[in-house]
Amino acid sequence: MTEPLLETRSLSLNFGALTATRDVNFRLERAARHALIGPNGAGKTTLINLLTGVLRPSAGHVLFKGRDITAMRQADRVKLGLARTFQINRLFRGLSVLDNVYIAVAERLGAAPGMITPAGARKDVVDEAMALLEALKISADAQYRISELPYGRQRLVELAIALGLKPEVLLLDEPAAGVPSTESHIILDAIAALPSHIGVLIIDHDMDLVFRFAQRITVLVGGAIFAEGTPKEIAANPEVRAVYLGQAGHG
Repeated sequence: MTEPLLETRSLSLNFGALTATRDVNFRLERAARHALIGPNGAGKTTLINLLTGVLRPSAGHVLFKGRDITAMRQADRVKLGLARTFQINRLFRGLSVLDNVYIAVAERLGAAPGMITPAGARKDVVDEAMALLEALKISADAQYRISELPYGRQRLVELAIALGLKPEVLLLDEPAAGVPSTESHIILDAIAALPSHIGVLIIDHDMDLVFRFAQRITVLVGGAIFAEGTPKEIAANPEVRAVYLGQAGHG
């Protein structure tokens, strides 16, 4: 078995007497299209926060390409190639779309963070940022402020920023959250078109999105892995249906 891109070993997190994550052994393989699902309160976002370094585990380890990164800071994990998007976007709403993506690319390349004005902009950074916007079909929005865009297109900008960090692993935390149903297909198409070499983990409760996207699904219940398998196996699992799929319409 080849070494996974991202792995947890006996990962646990306690908040006092409350166990939020319970002995999780998880593998994200290279070029994976993997989904993490579970009922509300299952601990999905907590697990992502452990993977990205927002939270520190009470026990266990997080490994990136075989390297133990359990004690590594969040920013250092990003530099290694671990990027994420959030349930609620964290964009600079007063800046343009291009400026938002430029900042991410400039940070990765070590360009001066203050050089975001046209007079000081590096052409190579601008070109890379524009290429990302073109890949996600939002280059026409480059000069608009974030606050002027529909929410679905803001989520695409957030995805462009994550890709600007050149990740090997991309964690998508409810990428279509808050996006009107009339725009959600734009997000789905963008996810489907992500570069194949990036390992992608999507966290969502939208079963249509999960089953369209995932090649493998992990079900989390009560902070612990309840089941794992192909979409066909998960859909056919009566215990999973009882615990989660039957409740999917209720959030």
